[in-house]
Amino acid sequence: MKKRILLLALFFLPLMDAAKAEEGQLGVTLDSTYASRWMSRGHQIWGDTGGFFETLDLDLWSTGFGVAVTHRSATGSGWVNKQRNDYGLYYGGTILDGQGSSFPTNGAFCTKFKINWIYKHYYNEPKNYANVQAWVLSFSWPKILNMEGLFPYYVATYDCPAGSGYKAPSMHDFAGWVHCFGLGYDLVLPELPAPLRLTSDMAFTDGFRRGTDHDWSHATFGASTKIEITDNLSFVPGVYQQITTDKSVNPNKNVTYCILSMKYKF
Repeated sequence: MKKRILLLALFFLPLMDAAKAEEGQLGVTLDSTYASRWMSRGHQIWGDTGGFFETLDLDLWSTGFGVAVTHRSATGSGWVNKQRNDYGLYYGGTILDGQGSSFPTNGAFCTKFKINWIYKHYYNEPKNYANVQAWVLSFSWPKILNMEGLFPYYVATYDCPAGSGYKAPSMHDFAGWVHCFGLGYDLVLPELPAPLRLTSDMAFTDGFRRGTDHDWSHATFGASTKIEITDNLSFVPGVYQQITTDKSVNPNKNVTYCILSMKYKF
């Protein structure tokens, strides 16, 4: 795994140097998030216990590349071994926006995307026991439906053990995909300084976590917005409702939870 991280770093370094040559700015975002439930691909990771997530995100000179480190801990006792650090490398951008290309000329197929690789380190577990690596592929199409604020999106995640020689056989059964198909709408309200983002999506669990079915597992409906406190500080509240359609993913059919985030950008 160390060799793999080193190779990724060597891949990123020339891109960083090129970005500096273009005189881009390094962006830094600190994010402190509270979740009343940690729902990860339909699963209640810490049962009815909430969580705190602290993130340092570095936007590498406006190139689309970035790195992020997140610490995840439960709000209650009994989950010490499930605390972890996430180390991520990502690249995102926009393609097919109609600029500098004849296809499509109106940008109807404009695609926003983000490719994210994450190393999940459970630092209270023995080495080669619980660590996981994940790929998260995100796509959205803001113009394809020709209605301002309405956009379909798709998120695919793949998890697998972070290396060979794992002592826990169950970790090898951890590998698998989850596919999420959704529709979002940015609703403009005069009472709010920013649009109210409404989302609804349906997930298909395809092998992720041992003992789960290969089936449509859950639907999630959400509403969130962004409140600018200062030029650099913002508050992002959101409320969500998950309806579980496959009890092998979550025995609780309905789960209501909130996510509250404070973000500070340098």
